[in-house]
Amino acid sequence: MIIDTNTIVTATEANQNFSKVAKLAEKKGHVVVFKNNRPKLLVIDLDTEPQIEMSEDEKFDFVTARILREHKAAFEELAK
Repeated sequence: MIIDTNTIVTATEANQNFSKVAKLAEKKGHVVVFKNNRPKLLVIDLDTEPQIEMSEDEKFDFVTARILREHKAAFEELAK
C-alpha cells in the first residue's frame, strides 16, 4: 500500500481528536494512524473504499505475522 503523507496522523492525535480523523478519512478515503513512527491502524471510509485490496504477498505477510505473534512462545521454544 502506498501511503499518502497527507493521510497520516499520530496515535496521540487520533486519540485526542477522532472527529478530525473521521473527517479526513471521509475526504481522502482513508487515514493511516502511526504509532512509534510505524503504520499501526487504517481508518477507511467504507463508502469510498468498500473493500481492502491486498496483493498475494501482502496477504501472506499479514497471515504469517499473525501466526508468529499468536504462537511466539511455541516458536521460541522450538528455536532452542
